[in-house]
Amino acid sequence: KIASRYADLFREAQLEDQIVLPEHVSPGRHVWNQYVIRVLGGRRDALRSFLQQRKIGSEIYYPLGLHEQECFAHLGYAPTDLPETFAASREVMALPIFPGLTIDEQSAVVDAIADFFAQSPKAKPAKPMFLKRTESRTSRTSARDDDAAAV
Repeated sequence: KIASRYADLFREAQLEDQIVLPEHVSPGRHVWNQYVIRVLGGRRDALRSFLQQRKIGSEIYYPLGLHEQECFAHLGYAPTDLPETFAASREVMALPIFPGLTIDEQSAVVDAIADFFAQSPKAKPAKPMFLKRTESRTSRTSARDDDAAAV
């Protein structure tokens, strides 16, 4: 319910070109212990600072991909070897979500995010790779199915 309310508030604020919301696959199937958005256009850290100034909590739980962490350095991956992981670790940010979060508190979070984007120059973010992959995966699956049917 609280996650759905966030989605509704973000849609009303028309921020779809600035952030990517978590996908609601099926009601009742997610515990929503975190509500993680992707901030497009390289502005995640600036948004987080802005929210801190307004005394609104947020968190970055995974600031580096696993392949970038010192304990995995021996594997020899460059940061950009896993481009989606690299991008996500620089775009994702968790917003407050807990059972007692009120409508007014949620509205304050979304309003602050809308204020941030209204004050900062509009970036023309590239479509995130994970969205591009979803589209190409469908066409690859169709081609594979066509090949299987021909056999």
